[in-house]
Amino acid sequence: MFNIICVTDRSLCQGDFLRQMEAIAAAGPDGIILREKDLEEADYRDLARDVLALCARHQVPCILHSFPQVALDLESDAIHLPLPVLRTLNEEQKSRFRIIGASCHSVPEALEAQRLGCTYLTAGHVFETDCKRGLPGRGLDFLKDVCTAVPLPVYAIGGISADNLEAVARAGARGACLMSGFMQCQDPAGLLHTLKKAGDHCGHP
Repeated sequence: MFNIICVTDRSLCQGDFLRQMEAIAAAGPDGIILREKDLEEADYRDLARDVLALCARHQVPCILHSFPQVALDLESDAIHLPLPVLRTLNEEQKSRFRIIGASCHSVPEALEAQRLGCTYLTAGHVFETDCKRGLPGRGLDFLKDVCTAVPLPVYAIGGISADNLEAVARAGARGACLMSGFMQCQDPAGLLHTLKKAGDHCGHP
């Protein structure tokens, strides 16, 4: 099964962020990563509380980002961290999470994330994207190398669309993450349907 993950960035949202999140969660993606890197910890905690609640209503996994203590305080069992933050977690802290993800940009980073206890990785950015304007994508060979290097599920991120999902799946990715597509979409359910249809066509196990 090829999974589709929504990664948030409320600055891309043209309307009310929580209303958009409600529509996205109602559409039923395989997960939502609440990635709001500009927020201070206290503000992130307040937002995370609201997003966790709406995700729970729609039975969509919500993965918090960057602030492990917030996740622990809110009794969330899923966290996604940049490698420098992941390196600071001790074994007792990591044991309290069922899901630990990390963002990787090379094979050595992927191998380190695996050693540090990750249960999945994101690898990117694969294709050119407005979020990384002016930076060329690392490409499908990079994605394939990461997928080959580690036994963990790898999710491609960066410039993902229905048009390139088949290539992403052929490279070995278990799924893909989209940010602007979901944040700016007026019909998240329609977008997810299109992506799932493309993903099913991949024939990924």
